Amino acid sequence: MADKFVQVEFLTTDGGRIKAQGSAGISLLEVAQGAGMPLEGTCEGQMACSTCHVVVAPDWFARLPAASADEEDMLDLAAAVTATSRLSCQIRLTEELDGLLVRIPGESRDMQRR
Repeated sequence: MADKFVQVEFLTTDGGRIKAQGSAGISLLEVAQGAGMPLEGTCEGQMACSTCHVVVAPDWFARLPAASADEEDMLDLAAAVTATSRLSCQIRLTEELDGLLVRIPGESRDMQRR
């Protein structure tokens, strides 16, 4: 059985649009890094930092599973958080997310580096 690919579009800090795709089941962070997006993912998806913070387009936000309390706590530490902010390491691609649109924030904050 062939992998199901999910299309994702990133809005960059300079207003550009980058289209990428990833296999269903992988994290949005993996797709973003593969597409050259400036998301560190310092904790490697362990939800111990906020360096993979993205802003999900409002019409896509409601389609995502709700953020856990731990993810919400990490988002409290992120720079430029909005009502539709999420950690990209916590978003697993599914066929229902085909076409997902996310914005890369203009600034990031890594609380592990002082």
